[in-house]
Amino acid sequence: MAGKFELFQDKASGFRFRLKAANGETILASEGYTEKSSAREGIASVRLNSSDDDHYERKEASDGQHMFNLKAANGQVIGTSEMYTSTSARDNGIASVKLNASDAEEVDLT
Repeated sequence: MAGKFELFQDKASGFRFRLKAANGETILASEGYTEKSSAREGIASVRLNSSDDDHYERKEASDGQHMFNLKAANGQVIGTSEMYTSTSARDNGIASVKLNASDAEEVDLT
């Protein structure tokens, strides 16, 4: 089973997507979009930018946990990870996005 993008409506009736790995774990989540077409453009941007390591912003929270943002070429955040307890776990998350995003199926849950 390959990774997949899930496109869904949030509680505020906005559109979001999440990238799930083959094991079903969410590895990247989007911001909210007002239009479904904009969320789909976000998915396309993840596919385009996920293979470039320079597009990953690695961050450490004040509590010592780690996370990352995937950014488009213009510097805009297009996806955010969950929090990880170590840098190696965060880096595994990045590797999973790189592995899954390019050919992940898109599933429309709206």
